[in-house]
Amino acid sequence: MSAAPPGTGWPLDPATARTPVARTALDVQRLARSAADAHDIDSASSVCRACDRLVGWREDVAAVKRRAYAAEPYWGRPTIGFGPPDARLAILGLAPAAHGGNRTGRIFTGDRSGDWLFAALHRAGRASQAESVSADDGMQLFDTRIVASVRCAPPDNKPTPIERATCEPWLVRELQLLAPTLQVLVVLGGFAWNAAWPALASAGYAIPRPRPAFGHGAEARIASPTGALTLLGCYHVSQQNTFTGRLTIDMLDAVFARADEIVNAPD
Repeated sequence: MSAAPPGTGWPLDPATARTPVARTALDVQRLARSAADAHDIDSASSVCRACDRLVGWREDVAAVKRRAYAAEPYWGRPTIGFGPPDARLAILGLAPAAHGGNRTGRIFTGDRSGDWLFAALHRAGRASQAESVSADDGMQLFDTRIVASVRCAPPDNKPTPIERATCEPWLVRELQLLAPTLQVLVVLGGFAWNAAWPALASAGYAIPRPRPAFGHGAEARIASPTGALTLLGCYHVSQQNTFTGRLTIDMLDAVFARADEIVNAPD
């Protein structure tokens, strides 16, 4: 079996055998627009099959597996948002890892990038524990939600422009649902930074012209449908960045400290 069938007991699986399946870009648009809450987005996006290349890749990876995880079942489906749906802080990544979220069923869980991210969130008081290894490990996030611009693991970590556009309505609707509470969006990496702006525009946010450039510590304040939103740029927690020292623990902690300053600032 190459992917976990919906409704068969995978921890935190929001879908059932009756959850409608998006098979085209138009299906994604229709189901995303009709989502009334985060659960609707999570359940529908978790069974999405709109991008043939991504479906084939994520399920092939789940069938072949990495040797270290050969005895484990793989999720093999799109990852969903993680954390409370009324969070004031959200974190946006590009896409799940083939043997991370695609294996465990939870975004940034089970890989080195997640080790860095959840440890930082724990130090910041936003995660219940420092390690995130599986969907049933008891991890909780506090006032924080993690989402991705593309929900399926892509080959070489590079979704195509068409795949990004096809997946975008899920993110747009999630941003709309978060808007009443969301104050800060931490964006991990330049690819996610570029993906954020069209999604925010479609969600009703006022986008500055020219768009702010990405950089670690970059900060942009924009008008949201219900107030204001601050985007904070952060180098991605990839091994390429953390192993080389381009991103350090202190640099990552500083981003979340700045996020806390904004969230906790007096009105």
